[in-house]
This record gives sequence, structure tokens and C-alpha cells, in this order.
Amino acid sequence: MKALNLYSVQDVRYEETENLLLKNEDDVLIKVQVAGICGSDISRFGKLGSYNPGLTWGHEFSGVVVDVGAAVSDLKNGDRVTACNCFPCFECTFCQQGRYSQCVDLKVLGGHIKGAFAEYICVPARNVLKLSEEMDFATACFIEPSSVVVHGFRQVDVKAGSRVAVVGCGTIGLLAVQWAKISGATEVFAFDTDEHKLSIASETGADHVFTVQDEDYLSRFNALTEGLGVDVVIESSGNAAGIASSLLLAAKGGAVVLLGIPYGDVAFPRLNFEKIIRSELKVLGSWNSISAPFPGSEWKTSAHYLNTGQIDIKPLISKRIALRDAPATFPGLYQREYPFVKVLIDIGRQE
Repeated sequence: MKALNLYSVQDVRYEETENLLLKNEDDVLIKVQVAGICGSDISRFGKLGSYNPGLTWGHEFSGVVVDVGAAVSDLKNGDRVTACNCFPCFECTFCQQGRYSQCVDLKVLGGHIKGAFAEYICVPARNVLKLSEEMDFATACFIEPSSVVVHGFRQVDVKAGSRVAVVGCGTIGLLAVQWAKISGATEVFAFDTDEHKLSIASETGADHVFTVQDEDYLSRFNALTEGLGVDVVIESSGNAAGIASSLLLAAKGGAVVLLGIPYGDVAFPRLNFEKIIRSELKVLGSWNSISAPFPGSEWKTSAHYLNTGQIDIKPLISKRIALRDAPATFPGLYQREYPFVKVLIDIGRQE
């Protein structure tokens, strides 16, 4: 089968690999139709390289079941599916408590286990989520990133009347804008360096958008919030400056949820750090998308709201490519040569 394998920094290859077979009686073999390129894939391509050189990567996908193990009874050939990208050990102290995102030996698809940038993928049945007949394969690729956002929102109390700020308007941030509104937020404030992404934020529900290069953006934000700030800040950029500035947006006693993953050291100006202390902020980390019962209600919740169209992903899809074209596409994504949010790989249509 054809697959996209990552060997080292900026060394990704489209090549023939060994066909996958069922190894365990609870395995499910899936023919991949569409896979999404995550921001973490772009960073891994450009900066980090593979955990395991030569491993097939990719973790946001949808497809069709083509074979199941002897112990699988609730899935059959032809079922349209996606799958959770996380593999807890189910044995450590945290797993025993149902805190799967905190597993001490958590494995991830495309990092430790052969991923979805391939014609086929094999995963345990407990990871597989059946799709409704109405949901198209492209939409289903957003179930995983949406589940990450839902997991983060469950760390805080967003309710009717809340004000929410979203820092960083990539896929996660733009989904967070929509989840804030679904959760009851009356005002959503979106921040980014990219005016193209901010225009999509406005289109998908943000009430106010801010280009952070503008010298007066904080003054304008403070005027709109009467100097009080917002109840909840969702930091999804992973950028050091974004993380530091997110603290300045929170109201006294408010919460800041850190979703973005930084790829370098993060330094805080003294006044920003003092904001945590003097305003008694709750600063919370949120990791991945899973909870008990595995893989967690985040997945079914995301599937429902994507299926109904209450989460609109159409404005987020920037480009669709064939798997064979991915090696030539990644350098441009890493160098940000053109505006984009989500690039999808149409693996099911290679001819």
C-alpha cells in the first residue's frame, strides 16, 4: 500500500509499504478516505522529526471498514468510521481512575503507531467511532480536533452569558470560537496575527476580532470589556507571546485554558505573571481528547454537533490534495507561504 512516512526533519516520503493485516482478534482494518493535516504534523515535519524514523504519520482521518477481527461484533465491512488517535495503557494509576489523558504510557497514532497518511490503517475496535450516513468523510476528519476543544472546555465553566476570548485562530481556535457559542457565550473575542484567519473567526461566530500586531489591540479590548476582561480565555496558539498575553485578557477570578503546545521556552513578563496572583486566575492545562468511558463523550458530542452543522467546518478547509502530492506540499505549509487553516488529503481518490 502507499503511505506517507516521516524519517527526520523535513524528510517525508511517499512510498510503497507493507500491506496491513489484522493482528489481534479485536482489530479493525479501515480503508482511509480523507485525512487532515494537523498543526502538530506541520511542526513535526519542520522542527522535530519522527519519534520513530520511517513511521507512517497522521492522526485525523475517516474511512470505511474493510475487515474486522473475530472478537468484533459491533462493526462490519462497509461501516463508515473514524477512530480515536490515543492508546492509553489502561493499567497505570491514572488509567485505573479513568484519567486516560494522563496515562503514564500514552501512545498516539502517527507518533508511536502507524498512522492515517496511508491507504489503510489498523486500530482496536474500542477506538473506532461509527459515523452517521449523513456525515461526509471530510467533516468526519474534524471530530478529533473538535474533541480536543471539547475536552478543554470541560476544564472550565462556560455558560449562558459568559464572555470568552480565543487566542490563536488555527483549526483548534476556530473550533473553540464555535464551541464557546454553543456553550452559551454571549460574546467571543478572537486574537491572531493572521487577518485571513480572523476573517474566518468572524464568519464562524466571533463577535470581535483583534490583529495582535496592532499597538492598540489591548486598549480596544479593554474598552469593549469595560476594563473587566473575560470569564474564560482559550489559548490555542502555543506561541510564547500568545500564552503570555492571554493572561492579560482574563477577568479577576477568571480562567485561562492552555490548549496550544509550545515548541520552545515560554517566558512571562513580570506583570503578566503577577496577573495570575493578583487576579487569582485559574490557569489550566488541557491535554488531548479522551476521558472515561473510553474514548470519552468528547467524541460523540463532537460527532453530533458536526453532523447537525452547528459546528461549521467548511470555512476551515483551505485546500485538498492527493497523498502523492503531500511531500511537495509540506514545505509550503511549514514556511507559511500562503494563508491556510486545514489542508485535507483525499487518500480514497488517488487515481
